Amino acid sequence: MARQLDEQIAGRFPVGQRLRVLDVGMGQGTQALRLARAGHQVTGLERDQKMISVARRSLAAEPEGIRARMRIVEGDGQDTGVHFLPGSFDVVLCHGVLMYVEEPDPLLAGLARMLAPGGLLSLLVRNADALAMRPGLSGDWAAALAAFDTTVYRNRLGLDVRADRLADLTATLAGIGAPLHAWYGVRVFTDTAADGAEPPADVAALLDTEERAGRTDPYRGVAALLHLCGVRG
Repeated sequence: MARQLDEQIAGRFPVGQRLRVLDVGMGQGTQALRLARAGHQVTGLERDQKMISVARRSLAAEPEGIRARMRIVEGDGQDTGVHFLPGSFDVVLCHGVLMYVEEPDPLLAGLARMLAPGGLLSLLVRNADALAMRPGLSGDWAAALAAFDTTVYRNRLGLDVRADRLADLTATLAGIGAPLHAWYGVRVFTDTAADGAEPPADVAALLDTEERAGRTDPYRGVAALLHLCGVRG
């Protein structure tokens, strides 16, 4: 996904431009820190205290120049208008958040308002069109059959959450003024890998394969996750 995001940034903004980035639901700050290291001015928005603590520890270990380029704000993604002015950011990330939001449209509209004209909105969501893949590949046929007719699933944390369909999000992004520009699949071949498993010796080949599949039909359509990139008009 990082490669996909970098591709979209490189194709939209001049080389060397220091971008204003908002990472909504930044978690432990993996993407936020990566972009700060690349020279961008990054704001991470997170409400979970444990994740904030992890992100702050990671940031504290960075050189002073990187620490100066990143700030962490405690808050909810649905309250971006409370913390920031409209049009304040060139790039807004919202990765792995929508599945925990019962009604995502107001959140997405708020994120789009944060973007300057021509800004990039990057979403990572669970693919509702492929919910049967994981149980099917695991041989759980009852769960696979049930997954065809729902957008709700139980994640690996044991929580009942929701997934999104590509067609629905495409319509939503068009309606909020940030129409879909590109989309990718994420975790096409690796979704059934056990949590915490050691990476394979040929991890570079694995990443190259996933990247190729994530941009190629029909593979990307059955990925566990979808990476959608909208552009503010």
